[in-house]
Amino acid sequence: MEGTPHILLVDDDEALTSMLAAGLRYAGLRVTVAADGRAALEATQRDQPDLVLLDWMLPEVDGLTLCRRLKSAHSIPIIMLTARDAITDRVAGLDAGADDYLVKPFHLEELLVRIRARLRGRLSSGNVLTFSDLTLDVGLREAERAGRRIPLTATEFRLLRMLMQHPLQVMTKEAILEHV
Repeated sequence: MEGTPHILLVDDDEALTSMLAAGLRYAGLRVTVAADGRAALEATQRDQPDLVLLDWMLPEVDGLTLCRRLKSAHSIPIIMLTARDAITDRVAGLDAGADDYLVKPFHLEELLVRIRARLRGRLSSGNVLTFSDLTLDVGLREAERAGRRIPLTATEFRLLRMLMQHPLQVMTKEAILEHV
């Protein structure tokens, strides 16, 4: 989907990646999953994601090495998602180039806020729709009314975008179903 932020999720835990990818997709993000460091390097070159969620303990190429390689070749934001919770681990992850560090287990809501914070300004294409005190940044997929952020599901975002692109127009049920 055009304008949808693309996340590369790098983790070898299939159960975690399955649940996490589903949650990220439900939040309106495009997700590619890589189970090891080599697959992540290939996916980064091929797909050019907007952000990488990176586990530390990976087969093939470990997360710290992968983080250094990605940062040396790309300006992509990286959030480390790892069970390693010691201060020395956090320092090592951030020193390797990670932009953020989140310890497992974590809440999806906190991860989504951190993703939005890292993507803010990078994806905002200037494509902002406004109606009265309601704004919708299409690139960031964020809505605000009177300065307060409104959380939206993917379907709610598509519906709001369609309605804001056709302000003060009556939309038929068929048109809404077709676009949303």
